[in-house]
Amino acid sequence: MKVLFVEDNERVARFVRKGLAEEGHTVDHADNGRDGLFLAATGQYDVMVLDRMLPGGIDGLGIVEALRRTHNKTPILILSALAEVDDRIRGLRAGGDDYLTKPFALGELSARLEALVRRSRGTDIQTALAVADLRMNLLSHKVTRGEKPIQLQPREFKLLEFLMRHADQVVTRTMLLENVWEHHFDPQTNVIDVHISKLRQKIDEGFDCPLVHTVRGVGYRLGVDA
Repeated sequence: MKVLFVEDNERVARFVRKGLAEEGHTVDHADNGRDGLFLAATGQYDVMVLDRMLPGGIDGLGIVEALRRTHNKTPILILSALAEVDDRIRGLRAGGDDYLTKPFALGELSARLEALVRRSRGTDIQTALAVADLRMNLLSHKVTRGEKPIQLQPREFKLLEFLMRHADQVVTRTMLLENVWEHHFDPQTNVIDVHISKLRQKIDEGFDCPLVHTVRGVGYRLGVDA
C-alpha cells in the first residue's frame, strides 16, 4: 500500500518509514502541515497517517477537515500524544477514521493501516495473485511456485507483485523504477538487472517452464511463453 505520513518528529518519522518500507509498503513523508496538505490533496494514497500537532500553519485536524471538505475519502489515522477521550472524539469527528496515541508499536500501526485499507476497498479486496503455478498471498506475503515456498526480500516481493499485476505485459525499466523504487533516475542503472536476476533464480530455478523473461531493448515480462 502507498502511505502518506505527516510527522515533524524526525526520529519517529525515520522509525515508521523504515518499518513500513521493510514490510513492502511505499511511504511519502512530510514534516509540516503545509507540505502534508499539499501531498494529501495532490497525491494518490491508500491511507494517510497524520500527526495531530504540526508546524507549518495547519495541524493534523486542519488537514483532515480540509480534505473532507473536498470529498477526499482516503482513510486517515490520526497519530497523537493527546490520549484523553475528548481528544480522540475531536479527531474522529473532524473526519479521522482511526486514532492511535503515542508511544505506539509499529506492528499495531501497520495492522490498523491495513484494516483501514481493507474497509475502504470493501469486502471484495484482492488478496491473492496467480500466474501459471506461481502464487502470491498479498496479506501474508507468502509466495509459492507449485509446492515450493519462495522467500523474497521486501523489494523483491514488491517487484514480483508489480510483474504479476501486469502478467503477460511488457513492463519497461522506467515503469519499474517509478512504481517499484519510486525514483525517477537514469533508467540505465543496473539496479533492476540485479533484482530481476535474483528474482529469476528464485522463481525459475528448478522448473522446466521459465516465467521471467527479458524483452531485449524494452523491458521484462512475467508469463508463460507461447
